[in-house]
Amino acid sequence: MKDSIKKEAIFNHSIDKVWNAISNGEEIAKWFINNNFKAEKGYEYTFTASEERGCLTITGEVKEANPYTLIYTWIVQDTNTETTVKWKLEELENGTKLHLEHSGISNYEGETAVNMFNSFSGGWAECIENLTKHLAL
Repeated sequence: MKDSIKKEAIFNHSIDKVWNAISNGEEIAKWFINNNFKAEKGYEYTFTASEERGCLTITGEVKEANPYTLIYTWIVQDTNTETTVKWKLEELENGTKLHLEHSGISNYEGETAVNMFNSFSGGWAECIENLTKHLAL
């Protein structure tokens, strides 16, 4: 069982624009999920999915929020399993490269780990698609 999901994307936008989209709560709500997120180390956040996505709640704590690196824990409602999400941005000559890693998925027990891995993998692919569309606005 793989323990982490890794996604990469290249955007034709400045690193600051991409950083704002992934670290500012108001921006995150536009392309990803409702939240009270703040990119501040130690901040405890809540993400709440819309009704059509089952009103699922995700909680966690920001572990690192340095320019262009954002790391937070991720605990899905009704589980006690903590995983970690890491966003890292790299400035390119004509844009920004995003590295996304969601790790610790093997912390779930048995088949739940496999199901969560598949769910998260598809979910993060959709998120990057939505982020791409959001940045193009």
